[in-house]
Amino acid sequence: MPERTLDQLIDQLMRPAADAVSGFIFFAIDVAGAEVPLIVLWLIGGGLFFTLYLGFVNVRGFGHAIAVVRGKYADPSHPGDISQYQALTTAVSGTVGIGNIAGVAVAISVGGPGATLWLIVAGFLGMSTKLAECTLAVMYRETSADGHSVGGPMYYLRRGLADRNWPRLGKALGVFYALAMVVGCLGIGNMFQSNQAAAIFISVTGGQDSFFAERAWLIGIIMAVCVALVIIGGIRSIALTTSRLVPTMAFLYVVSALVILLLNAAELPRAIVAIWNGAFSADGVAGGAVGAMIMGFRRAVFSNEAGLGSASIAHATAKTREPVSEGYVALLEPFLDTVVICTMTALVITTTVYDPAMAGSGVSGIELTTRAFASTLSWAPIPLSVAAILFAFSTMITWSFYGLRAFTYLAGDSRVNDLAFKLFFLMFVVLGASVELGSLVDLSDALVFVVAIPNLLGLYLLAPLIRRSLKDYQARVIGSVKPADFSPER
Repeated sequence: MPERTLDQLIDQLMRPAADAVSGFIFFAIDVAGAEVPLIVLWLIGGGLFFTLYLGFVNVRGFGHAIAVVRGKYADPSHPGDISQYQALTTAVSGTVGIGNIAGVAVAISVGGPGATLWLIVAGFLGMSTKLAECTLAVMYRETSADGHSVGGPMYYLRRGLADRNWPRLGKALGVFYALAMVVGCLGIGNMFQSNQAAAIFISVTGGQDSFFAERAWLIGIIMAVCVALVIIGGIRSIALTTSRLVPTMAFLYVVSALVILLLNAAELPRAIVAIWNGAFSADGVAGGAVGAMIMGFRRAVFSNEAGLGSASIAHATAKTREPVSEGYVALLEPFLDTVVICTMTALVITTTVYDPAMAGSGVSGIELTTRAFASTLSWAPIPLSVAAILFAFSTMITWSFYGLRAFTYLAGDSRVNDLAFKLFFLMFVVLGASVELGSLVDLSDALVFVVAIPNLLGLYLLAPLIRRSLKDYQARVIGSVKPADFSPER
């Protein structure tokens, strides 16, 4: 009997659970030949609801959000641990990951260029959901034993629903959310990122001939050490790092993409026409126009995490007395992550190497994006690889914080629990780089999206409070609503 490797053993042990949870959360229905995951409909429905219910705050509030991030309303005496700008960069670092490079390529190769338009629409809708959940995160945050601000879905589900006379429901949903997040953070925010970062590094250093080809565990150890140096200092250290790292990696990636687009400027009109036509009459791709729509929506909601509540854990630490002001800051995340970064990736692919035949060729993910960059500049994969590795690193440090807050919510806030979780998280960074991803990551990824069920349910139940607080804030701070127009009735 052949000896089983570690990843094979893990896969065999975890596969039944992974299949059961994945089958539940990613259950799909057939619409015009395209499979539509119900979780995507759930998340998009939330974005559409809050966009309409809050009066298109994602459009009307964009300018104010910029003003808040720039520090116009900042006050160092306000409660919280980090600035509102640092809260934004911390949350963005958790959403801008390998998926912005690889996942968009999958959407384009399967759904065609038309998926790009629906990706943008989904990002636009997600801005409203982010405002809702991050407003509640600050509204219901608490102070830990060591004096830090802690918050997120666990807290606003428990306390918010208790205020609505559903204390048992709120407590149960809060615990369920925290449990799912503890396990879920090990996949999408840890093992997947370290695995893909290791694969990219090996590719640019010689592929199968690279010194690291048979030593991926060494890359994992190096990444774990780098992550440890940041997360050991807590949220302030993470925020300080992301406030510098996020602009750097975004600048590197966007500039590289812009160079490719400028050199292929003649192809831009054709690409834009292909995106528009493909969004409504996509021929030659899976599911036609519906397929393009679903692939765009799916990529967007998987990328910006609007509706999952994860980013609200970071925003709960921001220095502000106004919960709604942090909601405004948060609505910028889907714009930066999806409307800017993901769209840049889609345009590069569409103007360079996209061909309808790719739908069945098996060429997708990071390979397709790399091919698109290299088709114009042979050296372009190098800055692309650097940006991708930085994306992965930033995602890991932020998701370590999300997982930590969920863990301490369950186990109690203490130095022992804090250190135990961080060591556990770092171990999975090494494991993710050195094993072949299988059922463990499938299970953790599915659990990340499971949290959308209790989180959005809580948001719906607390929606009247969110709208009332938003109108009050607009009347007092922005002045866009006359006090006489404001009604405290829920």
